[in-house]
Amino acid sequence: LVTNSTDTNFQTFLPGCIDYTENRIYRDLDPLYSQVTDTGTVTASNREFAPPTTVGSFITVDQINIITPATAGSSNGSRNPLIQISPEAMDLMYPSGQTTTGVPSYYAMRDLTTILLGPAPDLAYTAEVVGIQRPAQLSSANSSTYLTQYVPDLYMAAALVYGFGYQRDFGGQADDPKTAQSWENQYQMLLRSAQVEQFMAKSQSADWTTQSPSPLAPRKG
Repeated sequence: LVTNSTDTNFQTFLPGCIDYTENRIYRDLDPLYSQVTDTGTVTASNREFAPPTTVGSFITVDQINIITPATAGSSNGSRNPLIQISPEAMDLMYPSGQTTTGVPSYYAMRDLTTILLGPAPDLAYTAEVVGIQRPAQLSSANSSTYLTQYVPDLYMAAALVYGFGYQRDFGGQADDPKTAQSWENQYQMLLRSAQVEQFMAKSQSADWTTQSPSPLAPRKG
């Protein structure tokens, strides 16, 4: 970008560049690293449960386990996986105010801060929540992150898409393919290979394995 790092305009631009770069990569790549497990306690006879925030705020909730017995924690209890259903189905099956309680079997996302449980818990169980959170961003106090360690090339490409767009007032990106658009093409190329690595890490690669997908042999004749 050929910009002095002490320039006041650059200092104003930098936080937005980091936001753009990291949010875009995390959304596109969905790395296993951003999956977090946290625990909270449900309230007896109350079907509403707030996701725990000990580690951070959940963007998505992928799995909830109720730990039994109620006196046990996640390290020494039995996990009872809940099945996700819609809020409408929850209201039909286990409406608010219903007196039936027990070990929850279902959950529904009312919103990002309210999870509905069905049936309402009969005891104050530990709930283990697994989902996606945003790791701490790159900053002067956090000089090394997962993205800068494992996908620095992708990070650089995404940052320069934003950086050159900023220098060209964004509207001129399509008019000058040598800058922001060129880096956008580079980002898309690097993203494809990085996504393959994440599919492998999650056992979502070819045949649901951790192996790199192999191209099909060409047909002869």
